[in-house]
Amino acid sequence: MSKRYAMAIDMKRCVGCSACVIACKEENGLALAAFRSWVEIETRGTYPALALEIHSERCEQCSDAACVSNCPTGASYYARGGVVLVQRELCTGCKACVAACPYEARYIHHDGYADKCTFCLHRVEKGLLPACASACPTQSITFGDLNDPSSDLVKLLRSRQWKQLRADAGTKPNLYYLT
Repeated sequence: MSKRYAMAIDMKRCVGCSACVIACKEENGLALAAFRSWVEIETRGTYPALALEIHSERCEQCSDAACVSNCPTGASYYARGGVVLVQRELCTGCKACVAACPYEARYIHHDGYADKCTFCLHRVEKGLLPACASACPTQSITFGDLNDPSSDLVKLLRSRQWKQLRADAGTKPNLYYLT
Protein backbone atom coordinates (compact mmCIF):
# COMPACT_ATOMS: atom_id res chain seq x y z
CA MET A 1 0.00 0.00 0.00
CA SER A 2 1.36 3.43 -0.90
CA LYS A 3 1.92 6.09 1.74
CA ARG A 4 -0.27 9.16 2.17
CA TYR A 5 1.48 11.74 4.28
CA ALA A 6 -0.47 14.11 6.51
CA MET A 7 0.01 16.35 9.50
CA ALA A 8 -2.02 17.30 12.56
CA ILE A 9 -1.65 20.54 14.50
CA ASP A 10 -2.82 20.40 18.12
CA MET A 11 -4.45 23.78 18.74
CA LYS A 12 -4.57 23.13 22.48
CA ARG A 13 -0.79 22.73 22.62
CA CYS A 14 0.40 25.33 20.08
CA VAL A 15 1.57 28.48 21.86
CA GLY A 16 2.39 30.48 18.73
CA CYS A 17 6.15 30.56 19.42
CA SER A 18 7.02 30.30 15.69
CA ALA A 19 9.72 27.66 16.27
CA CYS A 20 8.15 25.75 13.35
CA VAL A 21 8.44 28.80 11.09
CA ILE A 22 12.08 29.38 12.02
CA ALA A 23 12.95 25.67 11.62
CA CYS A 24 11.34 25.65 8.17
CA LYS A 25 13.24 28.77 7.09
CA GLU A 26 16.53 27.32 8.34
CA GLU A 27 16.00 23.83 6.89
CA ASN A 28 15.02 25.14 3.47
CA GLY A 29 17.33 28.14 3.24
CA LEU A 30 14.47 30.58 2.82
CA ALA A 31 14.98 34.32 2.45
CA LEU A 32 13.84 36.58 5.26
CA ALA A 33 10.64 37.60 3.43
CA ALA A 34 9.75 34.04 2.34
CA PHE A 35 7.38 31.84 4.36
CA ARG A 36 6.40 28.21 3.78
CA SER A 37 4.69 28.12 7.17
CA TRP A 38 3.28 30.76 9.48
CA VAL A 39 1.37 31.12 12.75
CA GLU A 40 -2.20 32.43 12.85
CA ILE A 41 -3.63 33.98 16.00
CA GLU A 42 -7.33 34.72 16.10
CA THR A 43 -9.47 36.12 18.89
CA ARG A 44 -13.06 34.90 18.91
CA GLY A 45 -16.11 35.88 20.91
CA THR A 46 -17.34 39.04 22.54
CA TYR A 47 -15.72 40.67 25.53
CA PRO A 48 -15.45 39.47 28.24
CA ALA A 49 -16.01 35.95 26.86
CA LEU A 50 -13.06 35.86 24.48
CA ALA A 51 -11.10 32.85 23.26
CA LEU A 52 -7.71 32.90 21.59
CA GLU A 53 -7.07 30.36 18.83
CA ILE A 54 -3.44 29.80 17.85
CA HIS A 55 -2.25 27.42 15.16
CA SER A 56 0.53 26.87 12.71
CA GLU A 57 -0.41 26.87 9.01
CA ARG A 58 1.26 25.67 5.82
CA CYS A 59 0.38 23.98 2.54
CA GLU A 60 -2.46 21.53 3.14
CA GLN A 61 -0.91 18.93 0.75
CA CYS A 62 -4.32 18.40 -0.83
CA SER A 63 -5.26 15.11 -2.48
CA ASP A 64 -7.22 17.10 -5.09
CA ALA A 65 -4.97 20.15 -5.23
CA ALA A 66 -6.25 23.12 -7.22
CA CYS A 67 -2.65 24.27 -7.65
CA VAL A 68 -1.78 21.06 -9.51
CA SER A 69 -4.84 21.07 -11.77
CA ASN A 70 -4.40 24.78 -12.59
CA CYS A 71 -0.67 24.70 -13.36
CA PRO A 72 -0.32 25.28 -17.13
CA THR A 73 3.21 23.84 -17.35
CA GLY A 74 2.90 20.76 -15.15
CA ALA A 75 5.44 22.19 -12.69
CA SER A 76 3.11 21.44 -9.76
CA TYR A 77 2.78 17.70 -9.25
CA TYR A 78 2.15 14.91 -6.73
CA ALA A 79 5.28 13.25 -5.37
CA ARG A 80 5.72 10.25 -3.07
CA GLY A 81 3.21 10.12 -0.25
CA GLY A 82 0.88 12.47 -2.10
CA VAL A 83 3.05 15.49 -1.28
CA VAL A 84 2.52 18.36 -3.70
CA LEU A 85 5.80 19.72 -5.03
CA VAL A 86 6.96 22.25 -7.63
CA GLN A 87 9.46 21.34 -10.33
CA ARG A 88 11.34 24.64 -10.40
CA GLU A 89 12.73 24.32 -13.92
CA LEU A 90 9.20 23.93 -15.37
CA CYS A 91 7.68 26.79 -13.37
CA THR A 92 7.30 30.08 -15.25
CA GLY A 93 6.13 32.05 -12.21
CA CYS A 94 2.76 32.76 -13.86
CA LYS A 95 1.01 32.63 -10.45
CA ALA A 96 -1.86 30.40 -11.62
CA CYS A 97 -1.16 28.07 -8.69
CA VAL A 98 -0.95 30.99 -6.26
CA ALA A 99 -4.38 32.20 -7.39
CA ALA A 100 -5.86 28.68 -7.30
CA CYS A 101 -4.77 27.81 -3.75
CA PRO A 102 -7.61 28.47 -1.28
CA TYR A 103 -5.11 28.30 1.61
CA GLU A 104 -2.81 31.09 0.39
CA ALA A 105 0.08 28.68 0.90
CA ARG A 106 2.14 29.58 -2.16
CA TYR A 107 4.34 32.50 -3.03
CA ILE A 108 6.72 33.41 -5.82
CA HIS A 109 10.34 32.82 -4.78
CA HIS A 110 12.74 35.68 -5.52
CA ASP A 111 14.25 33.46 -8.26
CA GLY A 112 10.89 33.52 -10.10
CA TYR A 113 9.30 30.12 -9.36
CA ALA A 114 6.35 29.20 -7.13
CA ASP A 115 7.39 27.84 -3.74
CA LYS A 116 5.56 26.18 -0.84
CA CYS A 117 5.81 23.69 2.00
CA THR A 118 7.08 20.27 0.94
CA PHE A 119 6.41 18.46 4.26
CA CYS A 120 10.26 18.30 4.17
CA LEU A 121 10.01 15.26 1.92
CA HIS A 122 13.82 15.28 1.67
CA ARG A 123 13.96 14.63 5.45
CA VAL A 124 11.01 12.21 5.55
CA GLU A 125 12.66 9.99 2.93
CA LYS A 126 15.63 9.67 5.34
CA GLY A 127 13.35 8.60 8.19
CA LEU A 128 13.30 12.04 9.83
CA LEU A 129 10.35 14.22 10.75
CA PRO A 130 9.66 17.47 8.90
CA ALA A 131 11.72 20.29 10.40
CA CYS A 132 8.64 21.99 11.87
CA ALA A 133 7.58 18.85 13.75
CA SER A 134 11.12 18.25 15.03
CA ALA A 135 11.48 21.80 16.33
CA CYS A 136 8.10 22.24 18.01
CA PRO A 137 8.79 22.64 21.76
CA THR A 138 5.20 21.72 22.72
CA GLN A 139 5.04 18.73 20.35
CA SER A 140 1.89 20.14 18.81
CA ILE A 141 2.79 18.94 15.28
CA THR A 142 2.30 15.26 14.46
CA PHE A 143 3.33 13.90 11.07
CA GLY A 144 2.60 10.48 9.64
CA ASP A 145 1.12 8.14 7.06
CA LEU A 146 -2.68 8.10 6.90
CA ASN A 147 -2.52 4.68 5.26
CA ASP A 148 -0.73 3.16 8.28
CA PRO A 149 -3.37 2.36 10.93
CA SER A 150 -0.64 1.97 13.57
CA SER A 151 0.89 5.41 12.99
CA ASP A 152 0.77 7.98 15.79
CA LEU A 153 -1.05 10.33 13.43
CA VAL A 154 -3.88 7.90 12.69
CA LYS A 155 -4.23 7.03 16.38
CA LEU A 156 -4.38 10.71 17.25
CA LEU A 157 -7.03 11.45 14.61
CA ARG A 158 -9.13 8.56 15.92
CA SER A 159 -8.91 9.73 19.53
CA ARG A 160 -9.41 13.50 19.15
CA GLN A 161 -11.85 15.83 17.49
CA TRP A 162 -10.42 17.74 14.58
CA LYS A 163 -11.31 20.17 11.84
CA GLN A 164 -9.89 21.18 8.50
CA LEU A 165 -9.58 24.78 7.39
CA ARG A 166 -11.67 25.69 4.36
CA ALA A 167 -12.63 22.02 3.92
CA ASP A 168 -15.50 23.21 1.74
CA ALA A 169 -12.98 24.11 -0.99
CA GLY A 170 -13.18 20.50 -2.22
CA THR A 171 -9.41 19.99 -2.30
CA LYS A 172 -9.28 17.07 0.20
CA PRO A 173 -6.64 18.62 2.48
CA ASN A 174 -4.20 16.46 4.45
CA LEU A 175 -3.67 18.90 7.31
CA TYR A 176 -5.80 18.41 10.41
CA TYR A 177 -6.34 20.78 13.29
CA LEU A 178 -6.98 19.05 16.61
CA THR A 179 -9.56 20.92 18.67
